[in-house]
Amino acid sequence: MCRNIRTLHNFEPPATSDEVRAAAVQYVRKISGAAKPSQANEAAFARAVDAVTEATQRLLDELVTAAPPKNREVEAAKARERAALRYAR
Repeated sequence: MCRNIRTLHNFEPPATSDEVRAAAVQYVRKISGAAKPSQANEAAFARAVDAVTEATQRLLDELVTAAPPKNREVEAAKARERAALRYAR
């Protein structure tokens, strides 16, 4: 999976519509191989982003879990620690 796409499920506060859309844009960019589509493909790219955004939001709305919500700050700190270990010289 693309490292720029983050887990959005089970966070407090819940993922915003902007975060869901950003993940959809990253997904469409990854599978299309284009960071910015050509004019000829711009409409198809936009439709794909809209469709992925809707599907992602629907999925997040329907998922259930018994686990307590994760804290964004704690998860960000864990990610920074992992990155420090990965990129340590």
